[in-house]
Amino acid sequence: MQGLMMGTQLLISTLIEHAGRHTGDTEIVSRRVEGDLHRTTWREVQMRSKQLANALLAMGVRPGDRVATIAWNGYRHLELYYAVSGIGAVLHTINPRLHSDQIAWIVNHAEDRHVFFDITFLAIAQGVASRCPTVASWVQMSAREHMPADSVGVEPLCYEELLAAASSRYVWPSFDENTASSLCYTSGTTGNPKGVLYSHRSSVLHAFGAAMPDAMGVSAADSVLPVVPMFHVNAWGIPYTAALVGCKLVLPGPALDGRSLYELFENEKVTFSAGVPTVWLGLINYMKQNGLAFSSFRKTVIGGSACPPAMIRTLNDDFGVEVIHAWGMSEMSPLGTTCKLANKHLSLPRDRQTRILERQGHVIYGVDMKIVDPDGKDLPWDGAAFGDLLVRGPWVMREYFKGDGGDPLVVDDDGLAWFPTGDVGNIDADGYLQITDRSKDVIKSGGEWIGSIDLENIAMAHPDVAMAAVIAIPHPKWDERPLLVVVKKPGSTVGKDELLAHYEGKIAKWWTPDDVVFVDAIPLGATGKMLKARLRESFRDHRLPTA
Repeated sequence: MQGLMMGTQLLISTLIEHAGRHTGDTEIVSRRVEGDLHRTTWREVQMRSKQLANALLAMGVRPGDRVATIAWNGYRHLELYYAVSGIGAVLHTINPRLHSDQIAWIVNHAEDRHVFFDITFLAIAQGVASRCPTVASWVQMSAREHMPADSVGVEPLCYEELLAAASSRYVWPSFDENTASSLCYTSGTTGNPKGVLYSHRSSVLHAFGAAMPDAMGVSAADSVLPVVPMFHVNAWGIPYTAALVGCKLVLPGPALDGRSLYELFENEKVTFSAGVPTVWLGLINYMKQNGLAFSSFRKTVIGGSACPPAMIRTLNDDFGVEVIHAWGMSEMSPLGTTCKLANKHLSLPRDRQTRILERQGHVIYGVDMKIVDPDGKDLPWDGAAFGDLLVRGPWVMREYFKGDGGDPLVVDDDGLAWFPTGDVGNIDADGYLQITDRSKDVIKSGGEWIGSIDLENIAMAHPDVAMAAVIAIPHPKWDERPLLVVVKKPGSTVGKDELLAHYEGKIAKWWTPDDVVFVDAIPLGATGKMLKARLRESFRDHRLPTA
């Protein structure tokens, strides 16, 4: 016997309809690439999304067609999020920080039919258009006065003219909630990126999960500024979660430097944000150099890569900002865990609470996880044993777009299918995860594993260290040993011996790096992650003193 409930489908269009109807006058503020601040509302975004839906249909877009964007966080990008998916097509967000050859490859692999781009990315469109035969039209996201007078290689359509010619009368179609909604390519550092194809159901469920109190905990009372870009894993789902709760949304556009972000935080009374550690490093440095404080900002989610405990303490103790340490990946939409204290932890001393909050946290309902040994056997949740991390759930990918990479899932003895994340970690008795490394970055020394993230976090706690990475270097006796790569803070004279002494008493002695090298910069990927593969290549001939 089935329940007697309405069969409403979980569709992305229901989010914008909800926001427009029930929180319609709530502001959406965007720093535009034109240089000004633009103000709109959820009701106007709802209306313009319907205009855009009619424009897309007039352009010949059909269900399942891929429509790409190369754009910053802004209101026009937000309109595309809802219009493209709302008509049953697939929104394909492209990372503009990739090399043009990779962008062309991704457009062709996705078989994009139309590409929408911000003014600042005209040169990218010009550079790849001739190599993208599936693209029927290129659309510049601007008004007529900002259109190029003489565009070489591409003759773009004008976004605002397309909308002006279209009606705002549109009824979103209903279809199966498992229909593909959006496509995002992984930021892999080896080989070609692989596509992760999200569904309407997975995206809406993820928005619900992210809004829960023990996840992001976003509400209508918040003013939310996602620093994480809308071209990377749908800005961690924030454009959907913001519509679900009806909060104020502040979109920073291309200006992600410390000064520009701080001005937006203060002027728009931002209460909540999300981004990778490298972004917060720039903002923290700007504020400290200028003796600044936040007047409204109280909470941020930090993920993408492990957040150094020193950064968590600085944001909390110096600026009054609660850090929600999170973990996830493109293949998980992306949220998997967030770190908040449970009731049983509230009576603990502050130092023990802090150690808990430095972990990546507890799963959100909808996600399950476990750690296994090399033979696939479950490992205990004791906070000590660490192994390969597996996950499953309704917003976890089951295979890559077009079947690239074959079937990635592994099936356990109970017949359950799990996605191998490529991360290594441990889980404590309360179910709190700590990522200790990527499986490809683990240092295997004398048959034992050394986690590079722990070593990096200790180095980052030194007052003279701006950034640190730890990589494995071949060793004739121990197989591999850790090498610490450091970027000093300006004016610092810290040396190797002082940094190695900084590890004393904090880790097992045999974990201590064998050597330290100083560099001007550590290479970062398109989403702000350290490119350790490139570091390993740069230092492949480095000879350790102990070798």
